[in-house]
Amino acid sequence: MALPKGTIMQFTSEQHLEGAVLEREFTLGEIPGILWTPASASPSAPAPLILLGPPPLGLRKAYPRLVARARHAAADGFASATIELPGSGDRPRSPAAEQALADLRRAMQAGEPVTDEIIDALVLPLVDKAVPEWQGALDALLSLPELGGPVGYSGGVISIGTRLAVVEPRISAAVLFAGSFVPRAIVEEARRVTIPLHVLLQWDDEGNDRQAALDLFDAFGSKEKTLNANMGGHAGVPQFAGEAAAQFFTRHLK
Repeated sequence: MALPKGTIMQFTSEQHLEGAVLEREFTLGEIPGILWTPASASPSAPAPLILLGPPPLGLRKAYPRLVARARHAAADGFASATIELPGSGDRPRSPAAEQALADLRRAMQAGEPVTDEIIDALVLPLVDKAVPEWQGALDALLSLPELGGPVGYSGGVISIGTRLAVVEPRISAAVLFAGSFVPRAIVEEARRVTIPLHVLLQWDDEGNDRQAALDLFDAFGSKEKTLNANMGGHAGVPQFAGEAAAQFFTRHLK
C-alpha cells in the first residue's frame, strides 16, 4: 500500500559526523528514517543518492553497520538514506508475520526443511508493504534540493531490492545482499530486472539457502550482473567486498 497522499517528511534531529557528514533523522508519516549527506552536496551540485536497505533488526540495532556504509558512501560523494522496515524497531508488529517467523525458527531448530509456504508468509507481505514505502521515501528525498539522481539501492532484504529494481525506474543500479530466504514468486520477478547488479554472497551463510541465492542470481535479467562470493558466515563479509561494491556505484552513479 502506498503512503497516504500528502505525507510529509519532517526532520527531527541532526548532527555532524566525523568526515563532514551531516546525519539527519526524519519521519515520513509514522516511518522513521535517517539521511546522511556529504559536505559536497548542495542545490548547485546535488549528490547522487543511495538507498540503504536495512536488515530486519530495527534501525537502532542496525545503526553501526548502516552509518559505516553511509560514511563510506559520503567519502565517495554520495548521499544515503534508510527507513525502518514494516514490523521492525518500534513499528507495529503483524501477528501473521510473527507467526511465520516462529514457524521458520521452529523448522530451522528442528533441522526440518523450510517450506515455500513459510517463506511466502514471511517475506511476501513484507515486500508488499516495504516497497511502496521506499517509493514514498524516494519521492520525499528527491524533493530536497541537495539531492539528485541517479539513485542506487544497497543491501537489505534481497526480495525487497529485487521488487524495487523491477517497479522503480528511478533506481539505476543495485548492490544486493544474498542473505535471506527468497519466495519463488520473487525469483520469477527477478527475470524482469534489467539494471546493473552487484550481488554479495557469503558461501557459508548459516541462515541462507546457497542454492536458492544462486538460482536467484541466475534468474536476474540484467545484462550486467556480478556475483561476489566469499567464504564465511553471514557476518563475515570481507572489507574488500565492500570496496568492490563501492566501486560499482562509482561506475554507475557518477
